[in-house]
Amino acid sequence: MQVGILGPLTVTDRGQDVAVGGARSRALLVRLALEPGRTVTAESLVRALWPDGGPSDRVHALQALVSRLRRRLPAGRLRSVPGGYLLDAEAVDAPEFERLAREGAKALREGDAERAAARLREALGLWRGDALADAAGTPFADAAAVRLEALRVSATEDRLAAELAAGADPARLAAELEELAARHPLRERPRALLVEALHRAGRSAEALAVFERFRGVLAEELGTDPGRELRDAYLTVLRTAPRERTRGNLRVPPTSFVGREDERAWIARRLWEGRLVTLVGPGGAGKTRLAARVGAELAERFPGGVWAVELAAAGDPDEVPRAVAGALGLRDGGGRLVEALSADDTLIVLDNCEHVVEAAARLVDDLLGDCPGLRVLATSRERLGVDGEALCPVPPLDVPEPGEDGLESASVRLFAERAAAVRPGFAVDGSNAAVVGEICRRLDGLPLAIELAAARLRSLPPERLAARLDDRFRLLAGGSRTSLPRHRTLRAVVAWSWDLLDERERRFAERLSVFPGTITAESAARVTGRPDALEALEDLHDRSLLQVVDGPGQRFRMLETIREYGRERLAAEAAPVRAAHARCFLELAERAEPGLRRPGQLEWISLLAAERDNLHAALQHAVDTGDADTAVRMGAALASFWMLQGDHAEAARRLRQALSVPRRGTAPGEAAALGGYVFNTVLSGGAARDDPLIGERPQNADHPLAALIEPATALLTGDTTAGLAAIDRGLPGGDPWTGAALRLTRAMLNGNRGEMGEARRDLAAAQAGFRESGERGGLALALVFAAEVDTVAGHFDEAVEALEESIGLLRELGQDVAAGMQRVMLAVARARSGDAVRARDELTAMTAPGAGTPARHLVSARLALGDLARHAGAVDEAREQYAAAARELDRLPPHFQFRSLLEGGKAHLAIGRDDPDAARRHLREALALAADAPDMPVAAVAGYAVARLAAGDSPERAAETLGAASVLRGAPDAFNPDVVRVAGRLRETLGERAYRAAYDRGRSRDVPGALALLNDQLRRR
Repeated sequence: MQVGILGPLTVTDRGQDVAVGGARSRALLVRLALEPGRTVTAESLVRALWPDGGPSDRVHALQALVSRLRRRLPAGRLRSVPGGYLLDAEAVDAPEFERLAREGAKALREGDAERAAARLREALGLWRGDALADAAGTPFADAAAVRLEALRVSATEDRLAAELAAGADPARLAAELEELAARHPLRERPRALLVEALHRAGRSAEALAVFERFRGVLAEELGTDPGRELRDAYLTVLRTAPRERTRGNLRVPPTSFVGREDERAWIARRLWEGRLVTLVGPGGAGKTRLAARVGAELAERFPGGVWAVELAAAGDPDEVPRAVAGALGLRDGGGRLVEALSADDTLIVLDNCEHVVEAAARLVDDLLGDCPGLRVLATSRERLGVDGEALCPVPPLDVPEPGEDGLESASVRLFAERAAAVRPGFAVDGSNAAVVGEICRRLDGLPLAIELAAARLRSLPPERLAARLDDRFRLLAGGSRTSLPRHRTLRAVVAWSWDLLDERERRFAERLSVFPGTITAESAARVTGRPDALEALEDLHDRSLLQVVDGPGQRFRMLETIREYGRERLAAEAAPVRAAHARCFLELAERAEPGLRRPGQLEWISLLAAERDNLHAALQHAVDTGDADTAVRMGAALASFWMLQGDHAEAARRLRQALSVPRRGTAPGEAAALGGYVFNTVLSGGAARDDPLIGERPQNADHPLAALIEPATALLTGDTTAGLAAIDRGLPGGDPWTGAALRLTRAMLNGNRGEMGEARRDLAAAQAGFRESGERGGLALALVFAAEVDTVAGHFDEAVEALEESIGLLRELGQDVAAGMQRVMLAVARARSGDAVRARDELTAMTAPGAGTPARHLVSARLALGDLARHAGAVDEAREQYAAAARELDRLPPHFQFRSLLEGGKAHLAIGRDDPDAARRHLREALALAADAPDMPVAAVAGYAVARLAAGDSPERAAETLGAASVLRGAPDAFNPDVVRVAGRLRETLGERAYRAAYDRGRSRDVPGALALLNDQLRRR
């Protein structure tokens, strides 16, 4: 049987049409056809067919509708299965379209244009009209139709790109692209393809016009600029369009130009709209190369020529006009400049103006006033200050973040190209991408520094090169012999800028070199002792020695290369300046700490996040100098901030570092630092039971975090009795935050031992306390555990609401990445409620390449996807997802809960293939890991598989086992698909009364008894 839903509904069987009458029957078939071969729950079908309510008994109405549809379809094609219904169709056009479109897109990426075009034409040929037309107007159909239509447009674009790459007639494709662009006026890719097609058809002027018109539309409608694909197509036209030989003396550099697409497009536009653009930026940023590149790309616009004027050798102001005249070939100096520059439109590239900036500004102002067709592109480390001047900051090239492969970043591409020139065969790949990214980051993305570093690959491997960057000024020497002297070494580049400062400015800059992070006027004044710090900072920024960066207030940053030079010059004065820096940021941390648990939390987090590098440097200075008092106080002040940042393993590491500095007696803040350390260890999944710090009990326990030491230690060690007693002692009195944190910890302790009712009450109280205090991080965590309780109880709307609020709170805290656990739980709640399609889509998005999902959340998503596939009968997919989860787990520190869940999933697969011995092996391991954690809810998940394993041989024993597992879970997990299936089978076999009696026997056990029953069951044959 074949089903078509990409247009009016069609059903054929052995070449014969099958009539399906009735609008609701057709809508039911459409809904089932969206997931052919997969179980669609009755609840999901009811919501799809009667979104606004419908009959009072919708379940029976659905059954009647299914019966009518089943009579119209060939026998066996619509089947009832546990939990819902399944459509068994040989082919459905929508998933077939998606498969062919994916194959076509993959072939296009791999460069096989002809195969891509064939696959995509086949995919698009399946469409006969509007998708899901017979169910139009229902929410499920409208949402799916929008998604399918978006895929159709993407496939159409891919098909046109493939045909263009395969050499099809560009004029024909241009006509089709114009029509597609008209239907989607704000979609960018059709324009990029249209620019390429017009250019190939010999209509380059029209191609440029398409770009300019669309750029105007984007600016007016969205306030944005074209993306990279369209910019690249535009620049290709500019570079390769036929042009006449132009006048001028602009030299084409012998090496390629990498990156700067945004800047090049912006400069070209501003030179056309205005008449003076100045490129400003630090030494080595590539201003000269960028100016030369833009000049070459725009040469055909200037019949008077593009003339490069090098001012580096100009020793006094009078030499500036002579240098311009010399470049133009005028023998009488500057006397005939106006005459020479007035004949035709001309571009002057005035390079290296900073040391003669006033003379250059006067000349440019005069020439622009007298020569209407003249345009000037200047480079300088500070602006010229001429009316009409457009400033184009030239920052360093983009660098990859730690952990990214960086293969698309301009700095890595530049390094790779220059390294390949001196070391044939060199390429950046998975084996060296991390170290190349580190080199580019540490060199601030400065093109000159990167080129000098790449040249050292003649004799050094990348790893040794990275290791020697602490001595970068000695290492990065010996540049091109034809370069200006100040461009031949990295030291000379920085020294040129330094020498333009006066003595007071140099001393100020040297002291700023102790700041590894951002600099404010307040912190600069505290550390350097200059009351006029803001004016001094702005002066250094104007000279490109500081960069303005985002953050609360006005902030500056010194590039690492410039900072290294400053530290080198600071030398003997470094110790007192670093000590002043540490005092400054300790005071900031202690001032901010109470605000992190109050309504003004977001403002304090924003401030501390902006100062993160400085705060960590202050802590490191205290550790390096053995200043235990400062180290512990800093750890205590930052413990809450680190918890709120979400990287609990890193937070625990830093707190341990602070607490490990040898100290005499009790240090101020020691209890708070230790409380933060223990709780972060818990949240990071650590199990440091033998950690000597865990056993410490400091005396100055007057901080809210100190109250968490014993309860959090109990979570690590499994000593629930001691933890609950400590919470009972700490709960009377205290502030709302402390009470909420203690109740949340008690809920975690009770949840781990299966006391769901107790946990529910504490979670409600914890949420109320966190809301009262205004603290978002604790509230987000409390909502997660509340959602877990609601999911088990079948309150899916409440669970979804709690998880969505938790994700929103983390987003407010700037911790979107840390919301992985919530996103997985949200998908599971949706799947339990019947929306498996959306759940699978959300989890798949988390595991997609480049999604940036942290490793532990990636494991959780893989496990959930494996469970979804297993429940849908897709055994091979489930096995692949579990294997992927295992690979990710191997990269993480030991995590008992995840390992237990993985072993449980493998046990289910073994049961499915009738391999009870393998299932027992997996389940023994799963139970041992969960008990060792200890985590009784995870042990319960293994218990469901134990019950399934026993169901074939001893149904009564299996029912008792299922009851025992509910003890570990703390409640009947009645909506878990594994529980639903095994319970349904046991009810059919035993009958309701016998099943309930056996289940209640298991339910009457305590936690040790329940665990004993599960283990005993695994010893049976």
